[in-house]
Amino acid sequence: MEKIYTTEPTEIEQKVYDILDELGVDYGVVEHEPLYTAEDLNKIKEQAPGLHAKNLFLRNAKGNKYYLIVAEDSKPVNLKEVKKLIGSTNLSFASEDRLMKVLKLVPGSVNPFSLVNDEEKVVELYIEKELLSGELLNFHPNVNYKTVTISLDGLKKYLDHIGVTLNEIEL
Repeated sequence: MEKIYTTEPTEIEQKVYDILDELGVDYGVVEHEPLYTAEDLNKIKEQAPGLHAKNLFLRNAKGNKYYLIVAEDSKPVNLKEVKKLIGSTNLSFASEDRLMKVLKLVPGSVNPFSLVNDEEKVVELYIEKELLSGELLNFHPNVNYKTVTISLDGLKKYLDHIGVTLNEIEL
């Protein structure tokens, strides 16, 4: 796949590329204006083929458990339903401070690649079943102005390499 970008990768971005390269995973990269919401993804869908996702960084009621819920970008996500599906207490979005503390990222950049920054391994990953169909997937490489296109197998290799279990969820 093609890599199209003009700015040099940041350190947190390069970490993702280095792992993918080390594993021999084929991936593409496109650079674009910063994207902050799932709705913003419509701006790049022609540039980045495949499925696009929204990534919800959540915490439980006590704030001692974290979850990354990844769903198809246009799919509604009901946190009360997710709570039941994953066996958690009430869920809410983790604060900007918690996001920085746990994943070392700013809002708008969180995605499965981000879990490389979860040094304490406190985040549980749940990916919506529809995204696991085998089509190409698109995620930010820890910055919201680039998008990586990768196969499901490539993503699984990446997650396995960084010690993250991929849990399937049906929303």
